[in-house]
Amino acid sequence: MKAIITMLTCALLLSAMTQQANAAPKRGRRGTQACAAQSLDQAVGELTAEETATLSHMREEEKLARDVYLALHKAWGLRIFANIAASEQKHTDALANLLARHGIPDPVVDDTPGVLIDEELSELCEKLIDSGEKSLVNALLVGATVEDLDIADLEIAIAETDKPDLRRVYSNLLRGSENHLRAFVAWLAGQDETYTPQFISQERFDEIIGAAPNRGRR
Repeated sequence: MKAIITMLTCALLLSAMTQQANAAPKRGRRGTQACAAQSLDQAVGELTAEETATLSHMREEEKLARDVYLALHKAWGLRIFANIAASEQKHTDALANLLARHGIPDPVVDDTPGVLIDEELSELCEKLIDSGEKSLVNALLVGATVEDLDIADLEIAIAETDKPDLRRVYSNLLRGSENHLRAFVAWLAGQDETYTPQFISQERFDEIIGAAPNRGRR
């Protein structure tokens, strides 16, 4: 994570300098109930230490995104920041529900914007807000950067778990983050600016930007 913060700090400083210069078979009632019970058991199965750490981290990372966008909406008054902040609230709430379902302590003990238990995420949040308040272009670059990081981490989280409920929620969040990234890139284009991905590959970035908005669950 420290490496991520360093990368983000350098990238944000550079951007500022650049600116300045299938259907299932039918079952009987008992069969359906048994299937539902089995699915519930799978969904609430005990998580590994790695799955637990990832889930807790993603809960705070989604809160970070919300907090950054709330601050940037206050600074610039653009609806895009308010709208995506509301979406990030749904994201972090979905992760809070997963934590509760699995009996894992919620790291968000204080929902105040900018308050994060993870010191590295807290430092990152502060740096992102500070950069985004310097100019509108910086704010949009910060938005794209947050979504870029979020997509990378969600894809890792999906790949590292076999729990159906975790994979389902992470996948929904991933689709939302892809939509957000497209939105920020479009706004940057309106400012004659571009975004270069820092955490996902250029190929993955091009795939996301070239795709139509996903209107599935957020």
